[in-house]
Amino acid sequence: MDLTAMAAPLASFALVVGLLTLTPGLDTALILRTAALGGRRQAWGVVLGIQTGTLLWGAASAAGLSVLLTASRAAYETLRWAGVCYLLWMGVQMLRNRHQETDLAAEETVNSGGWWAGWRRGTLTNLLNPKVGVFYVAVLPPFIPADEPHLAAGVLLTSVHVVEGTLWSAVLIAFAHTLRNWLRRPAARRVLDRITGTAVIGFGAKLALTDY
Repeated sequence: MDLTAMAAPLASFALVVGLLTLTPGLDTALILRTAALGGRRQAWGVVLGIQTGTLLWGAASAAGLSVLLTASRAAYETLRWAGVCYLLWMGVQMLRNRHQETDLAAEETVNSGGWWAGWRRGTLTNLLNPKVGVFYVAVLPPFIPADEPHLAAGVLLTSVHVVEGTLWSAVLIAFAHTLRNWLRRPAARRVLDRITGTAVIGFGAKLALTDY
């Protein structure tokens, strides 16, 4: 692969996914809540899980596998409804946390599982969102020069997205950690859970109502 030939596509792609990264969404909500209530270790698990999913989507798109999402309605619908169910379940769990009676019970619920639980949640949230796959199918190919190996170039481009997402996540985690003591107060935690849970359910509902 000619890295010189990839310089311009890398710069252009970095700008596109950079703007996407800065746009608040489901990933932002999950990272902020986990960093505020679950600590940095679990928050970084979520971040690395999200980036794992991003890298897999990018590699699959470059290899042509995720084209199935646009070519097959059945494949898309199966993944879409799995994502809807997962997001609704996760949002309801967050809303239920505000009914817990003691700080200790809430603390144990949020912190259970540590890094692995965070990574699993981040990975599943990303992989069960077919919109990420459709985004890569639509956006990634135009940035790959015709004479370059698609898989290698696609992974390289996706790595730019991963790096930008990780750097922005570090900012979010630092911000949430600064306010952690305040956010872990019972009243603040209930508000944070309510906002995040409602947002996650909203993303699930939007995914359910979005047509193929």
